[in-house]
Amino acid sequence: MQEEPAPAVSAQTDDPRDPAAKARTFPTTPGVYLMKDTAGNVIYVGKAKNLRSRASSYFSKEALDDPRIRDWMPLVKDVDYIETADPIAAVFTEARMIKDLRPKFNKDLKDDKTFPYLQIRTREEFPRVEITRRPRRKGVRLYGPFTNSRSLRVAVDVLQRLLKFRTCTLDIKSTEDRWKWFRPCLLYSIRRCTGPCNFRVSRDDYRRQIKKLVFILEGKKDRLLARMEREMLAASEDLNFEKARRIRDEITALQNLDMRGDAKDDIQPEVFPIDPKKGLRGLAKVLGLAKVPRTIEGMDIAHLSGQDTVASLVSFLDGLPFKPGYRRFKIKTVQGVDDFASMREVVSRRFRRLRDEDEVFPDILLIDGGKGQLNAALDAFKAIGIDPPCLISLAKQEEEIFRPGESESIRLSKHSAALRLLQYVRDEAHRFAQHYHHMLRRKRFTEE
Repeated sequence: MQEEPAPAVSAQTDDPRDPAAKARTFPTTPGVYLMKDTAGNVIYVGKAKNLRSRASSYFSKEALDDPRIRDWMPLVKDVDYIETADPIAAVFTEARMIKDLRPKFNKDLKDDKTFPYLQIRTREEFPRVEITRRPRRKGVRLYGPFTNSRSLRVAVDVLQRLLKFRTCTLDIKSTEDRWKWFRPCLLYSIRRCTGPCNFRVSRDDYRRQIKKLVFILEGKKDRLLARMEREMLAASEDLNFEKARRIRDEITALQNLDMRGDAKDDIQPEVFPIDPKKGLRGLAKVLGLAKVPRTIEGMDIAHLSGQDTVASLVSFLDGLPFKPGYRRFKIKTVQGVDDFASMREVVSRRFRRLRDEDEVFPDILLIDGGKGQLNAALDAFKAIGIDPPCLISLAKQEEEIFRPGESESIRLSKHSAALRLLQYVRDEAHRFAQHYHHMLRRKRFTEE
């Protein structure tokens, strides 16, 4: 099977059934569903805790009367899905796909609005606590992105009443005498802040307040929730239902603090944009290249217990995805779980074809994985008698860069533009491989 150019969106399956019947075969796991028109274009993207239930609901009798969808549902001729690890991941996957595909009938999430973060400015003497959509890169302890901004604000309000940390924008320094005469704001008067702006709390005591906040944000909030539940029950028994409802809502908000992504893994490009030129210049320096690279290709392998093994190839030009250069491969010579052999096959097929058709090699070939995957790619080049381009691999756990013949890995700052560009290529190759794998698996299940 020759490598195939990737379509702009996932291709339609050969399933002859209508989309309603197809939706009933979806798994009951979280994920994102995609409604497509007769040309295979994605016209609507949605998230679901239960893919089968949610996608099937669009084809029910009740949906025919729903003014939000009844005008465009007749255009839906196919439906597809992407599984995610949990409902939180589904929220971020939905947002990313809407921004990338810009489906015609999605009204929300098309703009540049991002999910909020909670950041603690740890380098300040009296760290401030902020909710922001534009977090800092350095000098902060960062939580999020959060899926619900309103719930986050309620939770921070509850925690501030309890721990009395500051949320103001003052730049307080103990070396400046002016703070001795500063008048604290209303939050101090109503006991919502300990008043570091007037040194009414010591630096050490204030940092202990922040340490308690960190404990709660990192999951250690069971005792707090248990206490609040007792207060809610007591208020209810006293027939103070308004107070009981308020405490109930506060408990829900604190529980929803867990409804967030990971600041390292769930990166929003709009929040932390990558400077492609800076990243490419950094790669030239780090890898000792004679000139700044222009083309980068990334490869990854995907399978489920050795079944439906596929490989992806993504292409970046001047630091940005070049979709016409994307390719996908169905692994043909490998049985069972053998990522190394699969990598040897795809590298051999790709570069033998480039050589035979006298096409230009990429400046950098990035392999997803560690030394094993890198050596497998190197073996493939040796077997077909081709001198490889600049060949590197990126191991996800420690974000180490490996090069052939070098025992020591290269470790860059997590804020490095060069590393972030490589992560972008690696993650895009992983996403594309997983998408193709899911397509083949669904097709096999349908045929069976």
